Amino acid sequence: MHSGNVSGVDGDIVYIKPSGMDYDLMKPESMVPVSLSTGMVVGSELRPSVDLPHHLFLYRNDPAVRAVVHTHSNYATAFAAQHRSIPLVLTAIADEFGGEIPCTPYIDNEGENIGLGIFKYRTQAPAILLGNHGVFAWGGSVKDALKAAVMVEDVAKTAHLAYQLGEPLRLDPDEALKWWDRYHNRYGQS
Repeated sequence: MHSGNVSGVDGDIVYIKPSGMDYDLMKPESMVPVSLSTGMVVGSELRPSVDLPHHLFLYRNDPAVRAVVHTHSNYATAFAAQHRSIPLVLTAIADEFGGEIPCTPYIDNEGENIGLGIFKYRTQAPAILLGNHGVFAWGGSVKDALKAAVMVEDVAKTAHLAYQLGEPLRLDPDEALKWWDRYHNRYGQS
């Protein structure tokens, strides 16, 4: 339908999903251009996502962030509904996120509150759960941010299934660092 949103930066322009528009109706020209410096729409009649202030906050406060994906994916949002981080119980979590995927308490969505909350509770992970809300993921490109969002949902589903069998066993944080280092510095082709 139209839940969630995505944005990416190109120079001083943030291209963000239009507010309330179903994804199957969108075309590339549907993305709303917004000035990163002023926050004003540039040359479009469409309204940007209501989450624009949160996207702008991330871009303005972390130059490494070049894309943001916000979802309400089922399994990850189930953890957020309980204000629970996704625990470090899989090497896949260590690989992509370096540790547990943190969850904030509930944060009011006005102004920069969510952006401030993300910065207060985030770790090295390129994603965070917002209590009672959903997922924000980010990266140096749209592909990286989308991958982080997809990985959050994937590991949340596996962790949820593991909880059905009992209490999952957590990885040692030092082991997680070794997995993260291997994945980010030696895995794949350069």
